[in-house]
Amino acid sequence: MSKATLEQWRMLRAVVDHGGFAQAARAIHKSQSSINHAVHKLQDHLGLPLFEVVGRKAVLTDAGRLILKRAEQLLDQADALEAVADGLSTGVEAELRIAVDGVFPSGCLADSLATLAREYPHTRVELRETVLSGGAELLKAGEVDLLVAQQLPEGVLGERVLDTEFVAVAHPSHPLHALNRPLDFRDLAGHRQIVVRDSARGPRTDAGWLGAEQRWTVTQLATSVDMICRGLGFAWLPLTRIAPQLEAGRLRELPLERGSRRPVTLQLARSDSASAGPALARLAELLRTA
Repeated sequence: MSKATLEQWRMLRAVVDHGGFAQAARAIHKSQSSINHAVHKLQDHLGLPLFEVVGRKAVLTDAGRLILKRAEQLLDQADALEAVADGLSTGVEAELRIAVDGVFPSGCLADSLATLAREYPHTRVELRETVLSGGAELLKAGEVDLLVAQQLPEGVLGERVLDTEFVAVAHPSHPLHALNRPLDFRDLAGHRQIVVRDSARGPRTDAGWLGAEQRWTVTQLATSVDMICRGLGFAWLPLTRIAPQLEAGRLRELPLERGSRRPVTLQLARSDSASAGPALARLAELLRTA
């Protein structure tokens, strides 16, 4: 069992941080004699001289510097533990489990989580990136606390977060663009379509698949975007993910007679709004206004 106390380590740090025993006493509102007593008792416990007198000033010995460096880690961990305990006592969640559809802009998601980290630094986050009905399945099973998705479980009310469109695109050099005329689905059927797999574990949805024999299936939107940019096929991709590529000319919208654009709305839902803690409520607000 440790003979030294956290209070003794804190007083040692205060002496170093404030440049002396008298200064530390004023800074932390303790008597100079109590700080002297704590530091000398710490030295006795350790069996090491932590300070030596140089001129009229007490400075750390080599051993004292090494010991204090290790003690800083201990004090930081203790402070973090107390902060977590304070948060839990006021209802701040220890962990948030969230599922976010891949259509949601990754930059907006990162910004929201960065703000949450600053405001609730001790709340852990488990993020699951989903496709189509995968997020709804997780919310229904109670595996996540908050969901941003295109589809919600039956009977669950959501709040609109984002309206966007899926756009039929291919690389500018793709043979479909070389036809130089409006396209119909018969034109598409002879070319490879890249489809993102529904992340649900149960019955899945193949939204947007035309039944083409040359279908390739991937599990991430980012992979689909990369493949289309390399000229490996065509796909319906969300504007939230491909606006820069369209603007730069790395992708080009297919001139379909109809159906080249498909509107989609992302909604936000919580597993239990009534019992939501402050961190979950704040993250929901950040995602709604991202």
